[in-house]
Amino acid sequence: MNKKMIRYIVGKMLGVEAALLLLPALVGAIFRERSALSFLATAAVLLVVFLCTGLKKPESTTIYAKEGLVVVALAWILWSLFGALPFFLSHSIPNYLDAFFETVSGFTTTGSTILTDVEALPKGMAFWRSFTHWVGGMGVLVFVMVLTTLDKKNSMYLMRAEVPGPEKDKLLPKARSTAQLLYGMYLALTIVEILFLLFGGMNLFDSLIHAFGTAGTGGFSNYAASVAHFDSTYIHVVITVFMILFGINFNLYFFLLHRDFRSVFKNGELRVYLSVIFVSALLITLNIVHMYGNPFVAFRDAMFQVGSIITTTGYTTADFNLWPEFSKCILMLLMVLGACASSTGGGIKVSRGIIMLKSIHKEIKQMMHPKSVNVVRMNGKKLGKDIVQNVYIYLMAYVVIVAASVLILSLDNYDFGTTFSAVLATLNNIGPGMGAVGPVGSFAGFSPLSKIVLCLDMLAGRLEIFPFLMLFSLTWKKTFYVSKKILYEGVT
Repeated sequence: MNKKMIRYIVGKMLGVEAALLLLPALVGAIFRERSALSFLATAAVLLVVFLCTGLKKPESTTIYAKEGLVVVALAWILWSLFGALPFFLSHSIPNYLDAFFETVSGFTTTGSTILTDVEALPKGMAFWRSFTHWVGGMGVLVFVMVLTTLDKKNSMYLMRAEVPGPEKDKLLPKARSTAQLLYGMYLALTIVEILFLLFGGMNLFDSLIHAFGTAGTGGFSNYAASVAHFDSTYIHVVITVFMILFGINFNLYFFLLHRDFRSVFKNGELRVYLSVIFVSALLITLNIVHMYGNPFVAFRDAMFQVGSIITTTGYTTADFNLWPEFSKCILMLLMVLGACASSTGGGIKVSRGIIMLKSIHKEIKQMMHPKSVNVVRMNGKKLGKDIVQNVYIYLMAYVVIVAASVLILSLDNYDFGTTFSAVLATLNNIGPGMGAVGPVGSFAGFSPLSKIVLCLDMLAGRLEIFPFLMLFSLTWKKTFYVSKKILYEGVT
């Protein structure tokens, strides 16, 4: 493993984070907040780290898939560790573990929070909290590729390790060009949403905060009531539409730019994604209309919550904890399913769900007709056995992580609905769960051990499990060998 190259890339990434911290520092300075100094102090620390590790490129620059996975996992962990410092240094979040939880939740676009009074945050801190959503939406490594050359020779390994979904397509021949194109479309959609929100009466600061949360499908708001704070059907509809748009595979926007409408309309994942949203919203509307009395308002809130949950954004306009069990069950299933591959949304992804169902259908047909030749196809293309196997392994790892996390969290003695939904909400990068961690609750009451587990779940979910498992596997292996060597030397 090329450790020097890993150190160089991670150091370069921390230098970019130092530059990003100047934005919330500027916001804090505009509002004349002392908390701005916390961003400058953290940026100074990161600059020193960058100067020590990210300037001189090592002689051997070759990396492979294994290094790519490790770099991605390390980058997200370190960005979160350093990104939490401004909250801690400014005493906006006095406990560092809580500050780390909030920052991990931000970068992974989860939106789960330990804050019980979010409106008390200084403006600079609120900006940084939501800006982490926007940066993490497309991926921190993809973001760094846009701003720097990073490593032209091996950047595709890094991008493949971070872009969500079972298939990693390159839109353009060079990885950096693909990253720039993705972030160009991402930025354009964000600006359009900001303009729509401004037109609806939001001020500029609130528009930025909620556009960051929508674009990154993160869901941090600077109001305790989330989007419900804005008693405006127009704003609710705008955010609903953009949440759904950001949950779509960004490759399809590339096709639209090149007027390849046929590829868009024939995309099976898109059709399933939109169908699930519409049917789920309709079923929930029928189930809750008696609570509202007005079918239009019921459908508006149902569509908003369905869009928010399936895209793993986490914004709320209603306390769905009060909805009937049928509606809550639908939302729980949507938590697991998630958005499309290569979008900013989380979950297991619609494409994996389709592949899994088609694989089951294929196996049933094979059992009925043993001599027949059956293949799994996606959008008319035959899927290789490696992709199908990857989906199975991913789902098995997903189930194991859920089971282990629920078991550990159960030590806190919350009810099963709260415990189980807390794991789903963090592993699928959604934000609010059910029960005590519902739309009007928070994760503040969990023990330090549970918060660490939930942080790991957020990181594992955002990184599609494998980069995270690779890092821990290598760390465990190294620790095992060191312990074995110490034990051997002690005995001899």
